[in-house]
Amino acid sequence: MKKKIRFIINPISGGVKKAKVPQMIEEHLDHSLFEYDIAITQYRKHAKSIAEESAREGIDIVCAVGGDGSVHEVGTSLVGTNCHLAIIPTGSGNGLARHLKIPLKTPQAIQNINGLYSLLMDTGLANDKPFLGVGGYGFDAFIAKRFDEYHIRGFWGYAQLVYEEYFSYNPPKMKIQLENETIKGKYLLCSIANSSEFGNGFCISPKSNVHDGKMEFVMLSKFAFWKTLGILSRFFFKRIEGSKHIRIVSFEKARIFLEVPLAHYDGEPFDVRTEINIQIIPQSLYVLAGKGYFQHHHLPLPGATEG
Repeated sequence: MKKKIRFIINPISGGVKKAKVPQMIEEHLDHSLFEYDIAITQYRKHAKSIAEESAREGIDIVCAVGGDGSVHEVGTSLVGTNCHLAIIPTGSGNGLARHLKIPLKTPQAIQNINGLYSLLMDTGLANDKPFLGVGGYGFDAFIAKRFDEYHIRGFWGYAQLVYEEYFSYNPPKMKIQLENETIKGKYLLCSIANSSEFGNGFCISPKSNVHDGKMEFVMLSKFAFWKTLGILSRFFFKRIEGSKHIRIVSFEKARIFLEVPLAHYDGEPFDVRTEINIQIIPQSLYVLAGKGYFQHHHLPLPGATEG
């Protein structure tokens, strides 16, 4: 029996046009395995309502065609259901797709769906807000909010905004309560990582994965300007653990107290409360990962032959 898959296309994510995507789906999807339809988002949060309705209909797979915001909307709507999340990454960052080793080129991403490489992944919950990959409460949250309002999209727009805002940014005070300790300080980045990537190769937490039942706090203290290239290279080359400016703590539950009530989850900015309870929700979302994810983590490879 064929599986039903619905593609939800965000036509503006990452500044990339999606006009050719329907034809690519027709050409590269295995029609012996799938029946499919396509929904085009018309407004903000439209993907969320489409995904929720898809799960109620009994659709087997809902595919987010877009960037991290689209993946967040669709994926968080499927948490706790039997419906799988699939991703065709067409945004400017594609953080979760990169972590899951999903191909970044559209034809290959569609072909990857044909493999049905199913993974039951953990998700995060911050008060009442679910998230999939990475969240944060420092400069990353500030930039996420500014980028949401910005007139330039894509990687270079993001990079320009970081450059414009970094020198005037004053890290706020934070307090983190863990099971065995309390951490206080002012951090340039205070990120929670279920997956490893912000996007564009910026690896916030190299050892994080989405199936181990825990998350990581990654805290980066502000540093002298002349150290900027060295610190950045650590993130891009996955060597952050050697820096005295960076601390990483694994946890399952935590409470964070914020001086500035601003956060991002999967790159989407949110105004939040000053006190936030954070927890991992183990094995709560079915996702179609890339074949390389299973190989990288030495996991048994599922596939279409397993139904």
